[in-house]
Amino acid sequence: MGVNQKSKSYLNSFEEYLKSEKNFSSHTIRAYQADVLTFLIWVNEADIKEIDTKKFSEYIYFIGQLNYTKTTVARKIASIRAFYKFLYREEIIDFNPTDTVQGPKRTKSLPNFLSDDEVETILTNVKISTPAGYRNRVIFELLWVSGMRISELSGLNYENLNLNQNEITVYGKGAKERIVLIPNRTKESLEYYIENVSDLICKTDKAPSSPVFINHNGYRLQNQSIRKALKEVLNHIEISKKVTPHVFRHSFATRLLENGADLRVVQELLGHSSIANTQIYTHVSIQRLKTVYEHAHPRA
Repeated sequence: MGVNQKSKSYLNSFEEYLKSEKNFSSHTIRAYQADVLTFLIWVNEADIKEIDTKKFSEYIYFIGQLNYTKTTVARKIASIRAFYKFLYREEIIDFNPTDTVQGPKRTKSLPNFLSDDEVETILTNVKISTPAGYRNRVIFELLWVSGMRISELSGLNYENLNLNQNEITVYGKGAKERIVLIPNRTKESLEYYIENVSDLICKTDKAPSSPVFINHNGYRLQNQSIRKALKEVLNHIEISKKVTPHVFRHSFATRLLENGADLRVVQELLGHSSIANTQIYTHVSIQRLKTVYEHAHPRA
């Protein structure tokens, strides 16, 4: 099995389109490329113009028989749809075979989140006696109080900090810029890290374009290192939930809504392009209210 050479060139053009026009992250582009390439290998050197709706439906059936979650299948289908939409826009094809084919419905699950006590348990169990430990404590606290994605946090440079105003500029999906806010307590911890701890990890010039969070070589701390540090803390405490850096973001949004924050404000703070992505947190809040009611009311 191989890939039609024309189709391969179209895939290269698609990559450039995702990068320059859609402004997708490198991670998203790689996922789209891999999904489309797998499809092109499956059609076995067929010309892209010969693939009809029936063939696309057969592929959906094929990947549906594999051990993928519904979310993964939906993502693979979305990647191929985006590819064909691009081909149609560029007038490479006259008909989009993916338009009328329905994929499997994605199961919507409520996001996991932490209670205030659980967050405090995590933070108090970070060993801040070492420079790296103090750095990690600041990172976890920032994730919790700001709702930043892990990639947004690891990508912070000194020029993004406006600590006089308790503000941090972050760049989210598609390089979209937004402002996140932090409370005084977190600001003070971050300032102490910058002024007293960072140089103990590795001395740097702290230029505007330099990374805020660094490893012992002075390079930007990567997402994987943050996940590893969190896992090491979780290994020493008992929390029944699965906890990842992204769970701090879920917890941030849930807590704001539970305390009466406007949905549009939460959308802005999270950097969601659509309010539909934010609305799932209202379901989390309602579900929690039901759980409290069922445990607390004598007639429940």
